[in-house]
Amino acid sequence: MSLSRLKRSFYLQDAVSLAQALLGKMLVHVIDGVETGGLIIETEAYAGREDAACHSYKRQSPSGEHRTDVMFGPGGYAYVYLIYGMYNCFNVVANVENEPEAVLIRAVEPRQGISAMRERRKTRDVKKLCNGPGKLSIALGITREHYGADLCGGGLFITEAESIHASRILATPRINVDYAKEAARLPYRFIIRDNEFLSKRPTT
Repeated sequence: MSLSRLKRSFYLQDAVSLAQALLGKMLVHVIDGVETGGLIIETEAYAGREDAACHSYKRQSPSGEHRTDVMFGPGGYAYVYLIYGMYNCFNVVANVENEPEAVLIRAVEPRQGISAMRERRKTRDVKKLCNGPGKLSIALGITREHYGADLCGGGLFITEAESIHASRILATPRINVDYAKEAARLPYRFIIRDNEFLSKRPTT
């Protein structure tokens, strides 16, 4: 990969800032020499202990056996969890140690290894390969075995790619977090405007 990997220091910012900064970066996974990757176009910030939508809400420290333990470490590691008993969601741990925040990658625009993505997703429709967190994990071969993976080293990583002007970024409420009540209305979902690979287009 010719593009430079993001350094640890990039990830040591709060989740809301990181969620915006990740737009236009490239998420890459190399498995047995096969490289798949996509431009990050949709993210959601989960802002730690005070955010009722965040898995680490009200948690003060790691327990050694809770799924959020990796979030208590420094940014730049993978937090992968299962939803609906069948789909893996890939998150990037944000902020400094003991600030348990993360950014969910909701959608990417396929750029590399599209044939491998099609085979994994069992579809020829490029727009449907990675337009959702569960879909992109399948397309990129991300599983719960990648929980805790260091994104600054190894086969799963994020690189520089495109510079996205602030005018192209739209903030909306997050998706499917109604359980969080007031926090569900926070504008913590960030998208690249008018991108055709989004998981869900904004209604306004």
